[in-house]
Amino acid sequence: MHEKPVAIIANAKHYVGPALAVVMANAGYDLVLGEPSSDTIKAVSEAGADSWVVDGALDLAEPASAPRLVDMAMDAYGRIDSAVFFTGDIVLGKFVDATDADLAKVVSGNIESVFRSLRAFAHPMLEAGSGQILAITSASGLRVTPGAPLYSATRAAANMMVKNLAIEIAGSGVQVNAVGTNFMDFPAFRSATGADDPEIMAKIERNVPMGRLGTMDEFAQFCRVFIDGTARFQTGQVVGFDGGWSA
Repeated sequence: MHEKPVAIIANAKHYVGPALAVVMANAGYDLVLGEPSSDTIKAVSEAGADSWVVDGALDLAEPASAPRLVDMAMDAYGRIDSAVFFTGDIVLGKFVDATDADLAKVVSGNIESVFRSLRAFAHPMLEAGSGQILAITSASGLRVTPGAPLYSATRAAANMMVKNLAIEIAGSGVQVNAVGTNFMDFPAFRSATGADDPEIMAKIERNVPMGRLGTMDEFAQFCRVFIDGTARFQTGQVVGFDGGWSA
């Protein structure tokens, strides 16, 4: 069997994926990466890690996506020690104005994707008797979120799915946790909120108890403890990473 531990980063293209790939490479892991950029592949290699790439599997609601990541890891390394994934489709607006199409979108992006990922990643870890799974969801699932009721509700469902699986398999040696985020500094958030406008950014920051947005580098370091094998007495937890917003 491959000697080094192996981590799957299901989406190494966007959001925290590139930063997390480098963090895990520096932690001594070899990797399976979903659609990384050439810069990420180079950074991982410079950190001393081997990596295999899976293209066309970013949509984890598709039944074949997560199993393709698992198959690559098992074919390349013969083991999976950790897996981290993030999903999400945002629908904004009032509940009373929501459509069937809105519901279908958030169910697919926020529930089906999490279900299929958890199921795919858990099975080989259960067979091995150890492993760590981290689902990156949303802090909106931890509190009522005016203006995003369907998004908040389906994120809450995903968080509860994580907790249920974790307790179901708690005695197996496999940990399952989630981190829910909000107010993160990345291009999609800035574009969706207009945060590149200083006045809008100031208004956004007033909604965050810590008064700023979170960075990808600090988020990657926060995620590391859930998947790097150093803390194995934590499971079934959903933790907010949102500057105190969900407290």
